[in-house]
This record gives sequence, C-alpha cells and structure tokens, in this order.
Amino acid sequence: MPRKQTKKKSVRPPDKELVILTGLSGSGKLSALKTFEDLGFYSVDNLPLELVPRFADLVRQSVEIERAALVVDVREGIRLDEFPAILKRVRRVLPTRVLYLEANDEALIRRFSETRRPHPMGRADTVLQSIRAERKRLDPIRNVADIVLDTTKFTVHDLRAHIGAQFEREASDRNLTISSNSFGFKNGVPAEADLVFDVRFLPNPHFVPEFRKLTGKHPKVAKYVRDFPQTAEFLDRTTDLMKFLLPHYIKEGKSYLTVAFGCTGGQHRSVFIAEEMKKRLAAAGYRVKTLHRDMPR
Repeated sequence: MPRKQTKKKSVRPPDKELVILTGLSGSGKLSALKTFEDLGFYSVDNLPLELVPRFADLVRQSVEIERAALVVDVREGIRLDEFPAILKRVRRVLPTRVLYLEANDEALIRRFSETRRPHPMGRADTVLQSIRAERKRLDPIRNVADIVLDTTKFTVHDLRAHIGAQFEREASDRNLTISSNSFGFKNGVPAEADLVFDVRFLPNPHFVPEFRKLTGKHPKVAKYVRDFPQTAEFLDRTTDLMKFLLPHYIKEGKSYLTVAFGCTGGQHRSVFIAEEMKKRLAAAGYRVKTLHRDMPR
C-alpha cells in the first residue's frame, strides 16, 4: 500500500498588527503615538493615505517589525473620504485596528489656548469653528473606528494606561529599559543618571597591585569586591529598593531609567556593582543593559 503522506505543520509567524491612530487635533494623538512606541510598535506620524497599503505590506513582509502604528489625520484633506475603502484593502494584508481619539469642544479649545498653536483647519474665523469643521471632515474615519476614546478628562498618564490596557501584550515590566551604568566621581556625575549610588565605601582594588590595571569585569577583581560582607548587603538592599521603585516608575509612564554606580575612578568597584545589578534585575524579568563610562577600553 502506498504510504500516506502527512502534511508538515507550518510554523506560525509572529502575530502582526497595524494600528491606525487618528482623531481630532488636540485630542492627544502625538502622546498616544509615543505610548505605542514605548510598547514596541514601529511608529510613523502622518503617512500619506495612499501609502498606507504599501506600508502594511512592508510590515507583513518584515522580519524585524512585528507591530506598527501610524497617524492619519485631517492633514490628509479631502482624501480622507477614501479612508474606508483603503482600510478594507489594508485589512486584506494585515490585521488592523483603528483608534480614534476625540474630546469635547471646551477641552480642545483650552488645549489650543495653552499650546498657542493654530488649528490645522485655521481658515475658519474661530478655533471652535475649526474644531467643528474637523469633526465633519473626520466622520468617514470615526464611523469605521474600532475604538473611540474620549480624552476630555484624561491626563497623559490616563491616556497611556488606556492604550496599554488595550494594546500591550507583554508584562508591563518589559516596557521599561534599565541602563545600569558605572562611572568615576573624579570625572563628574553623569548628567543622564536618574538614580546615583556612591560605592566608594567599598574597599578599593586599585590599592592591590595585581588588580590595578584590571577592571571590575575581571573574575579576580569581582571576587575581591564580592567577598566583603558589606558588598553583599549593599547589593541585597539596593536590589530590594529597585524592585520596589520600578513598578511605580512604570505606572507613571517611564520607559527608560538610568541607574548609575560611582566609585573614584570608574574602573573597579562601580563596574562590578553595575554588572551585578544587571544580573539581578534581569533575573527579576526586567530588560537591562550596562554602560561603563570611565572603564579603560
């Protein structure tokens, strides 16, 4: 009997997704786009409408881009009438959701007054007339939106929270990148540091001749620093502090945090501590990298 052929299971590619972000001017689209970028979306502002299907096809074929977000707004003018038809074409290529942001007239007028920026449809006599003209122009998009979000009473943090609840896939701690850095106080404190820890209280390997030309990455130097009881206690206490702080930073919308450890020259103690903190925070599920500003190359 002929052998029955079995179909090989195809490996399903990572889920692809496109979010089209749109809505009224002043409703928070740029803040929302930054939030999507922090969530790992490849983000594009104001892509011409006729290029959206091509962009969707590029995302579908891309190895590097898994999720993308782009802004389409009133700057497209009369071409917005074509949006529903273009959306149908795009959805045949890629799973797509439309997020429409809006707010009431009073909130939008206040926001334009605070920013002192002209309304994009500023040909009208007043901001209110421009807002109402924009609402009418965007009707074709609003009618096909998957999510309509009223930002009238939102702060920036509220907007981030709502978008995160709808669109984030991974645990929230994955959306924060931590840089565990070392530096030498003799060269100044790094301007980019959010948190600074002084580790000059630890015994200095510089005064051990065989360690002088090595760095805190060398196993012998690392063992020397690690073997002091105050080193273990400092690392334990600092790790506990970081585990307490990081969820609160995430809740407040921080996407990048620089933690700097300083010793005298930035070669031994601070390098070892920064590397150890990277290991501990990575083991706790955070995305961490290191930078050693003053360590000899």
